Amino acid sequence: MSGKKAISTREKKKKSPKNTGKFFRDTRGEFKKISWPSKKQVWNNVLVVLVTVAVFAVLVWGLDYILAVLRDLIVGLFNKPAV
Repeated sequence: MSGKKAISTREKKKKSPKNTGKFFRDTRGEFKKISWPSKKQVWNNVLVVLVTVAVFAVLVWGLDYILAVLRDLIVGLFNKPAV
């Protein structure tokens, strides 16, 4: 074996203040690279989401109503009073 001393995982994970500062500098640099949407784009996206949710809510409500009517018709066929 070589004469190198094995480094434990605990020793590898120790963070120095120098590494922490580098992390925050790198993070700030990455945030500067982000292309943030304009206020108009954000409002357009909000509007699209709200309209989409409303459309799907109406579709689900309609499907629920149709299935409930069908269920009541089927149950009504089997619950005829005996004559």
